[in-house]
Amino acid sequence: MTSPVPPRLGAADLLGSLALPTRGTVYDLSSGWWRHMPSFAGYPRFEVVTYNSPQAQRSEKRFPFDDPERNQEQIGYTSELVSGGLHTGTHIDALCHITCGDNDEWHGGVSARDAMGNYGAESGDASELPAIIGRGVLLDIPKALGVDVLPPHFGIGEEHLRQAAEAGGVEIRDGDIVLVRTGQMKYWPDIKKIRALSDGSGVALDGAHWLVAQGARYVGADTLSFERMPSPDPANPFPVHVYLLHEHGIHIMEWVNCEELAADGITEFLFMGLPLTIRGGTGSPLRPIAVV
Repeated sequence: MTSPVPPRLGAADLLGSLALPTRGTVYDLSSGWWRHMPSFAGYPRFEVVTYNSPQAQRSEKRFPFDDPERNQEQIGYTSELVSGGLHTGTHIDALCHITCGDNDEWHGGVSARDAMGNYGAESGDASELPAIIGRGVLLDIPKALGVDVLPPHFGIGEEHLRQAAEAGGVEIRDGDIVLVRTGQMKYWPDIKKIRALSDGSGVALDGAHWLVAQGARYVGADTLSFERMPSPDPANPFPVHVYLLHEHGIHIMEWVNCEELAADGITEFLFMGLPLTIRGGTGSPLRPIAVV
């Protein structure tokens, strides 16, 4: 079964975006994944442990060492057990990730009380995430402001996004995938340094309004939570997530590594990202690439 083409992106637009690359250079925009890597405190720690090994199979006389006559080449195999939150490292939020109101509703008025079971969300989950292919735009905020990295808790507003677009010689078009750089991943994965030098910088609510007005279909940033933290709104801890994901159904990508793109001055590219369509998941790990 094929994934649906995201709204505002028709076949002609998709084919047009595939013609963007001229150099044949691929940039990996992912964080990488490893045991006990940095993550949001509210998520389970990422674990990778050996589940099966040739040594154990041999000593316990288990398959394929259970019958020496049928395994004279002494073939063994290894496997692993991986556990952790789906929002670890570079990832994308599914619609069910953020709820709002006393009925705990996510985008589309779906209540978690009705659609959240023992094995995850039954709608608006990661299984509904489509392949993301289209024109990507990088808005390099530190470069536009003449700094290496944004300071802690810096709110990226409309004026900063406009300035970065102008400095990068790009405009946002309907259906674009827009990445916002704060520079935090310059220090990745030293989470202590990130917290000390740039923690909490991110997109402010007026910046999110501007991105939607320009036609952005997907948004991402090189930060833990995309938006400015802590929230300046005493009544709403995640105003940008509520506005984008809950109200407009615009998926958010986080911990997107834009450092190589920024170093090479790339502001327009073919973006490709394939979420894992995990049934019940509130998001998915993502390995996005930029092709120029």
